[in-house]
Amino acid sequence: MLTNKDVLHWLERTADVLHENRVYLTDLDSPIGDADHGTNMDRGFSAVRAKFPSMADMDIAGQLKTVGSTLVSTVGGASGPLYGTAYLRAAGMAAGKQELSPTDVVAMLDAFTGGIAARGKAHTGEKTILDALVPAVAAARLALGQGASLATITSQATAASEEGMKATIPMLATKGRASYLGERSIGHQDPGATSSWLILRSLAEICAGQ
Repeated sequence: MLTNKDVLHWLERTADVLHENRVYLTDLDSPIGDADHGTNMDRGFSAVRAKFPSMADMDIAGQLKTVGSTLVSTVGGASGPLYGTAYLRAAGMAAGKQELSPTDVVAMLDAFTGGIAARGKAHTGEKTILDALVPAVAAARLALGQGASLATITSQATAASEEGMKATIPMLATKGRASYLGERSIGHQDPGATSSWLILRSLAEICAGQ
């Protein structure tokens, strides 16, 4: 089970990891974007971090809703609306729940991914965040169906997201800022797919430590 305390630890770990990787994410964004993805994600989660004291006693839906609304209001570019919508959709799935079962966690990841797909009007194969998230959800569903533990479900989802992230390197971007570059977008790893992998990896680390 994932409790509200576990979710807060996940968010804390996410904030730490995005801060540690802000230069890496910005370097990935430099050749195909606005060279600000790492800076933007770090800014957003730094704003979330400032709200952690007030989030400690919230239910899970309240925590995720706070993250979503904070990212929408503080993160520049496309990342704020996309990730903000993802967390808000995840919050909707968690409404009324004091803890999340493995089934709930998979549904939360599905809602998270669906939020990005709806807001970005994107699909896999377009060199976006979804190229990491969609395989992650599929792997999580498969592991859940096999009766795996939450730690295994999130670990396998993370592994699938990493493969999806790496698969963006040879892709031609057809969505977002990178699409303006045409064939020059080929050969670069998508920064959004990378940040989503880091978010999932953070969740898997919390689940592994339960």
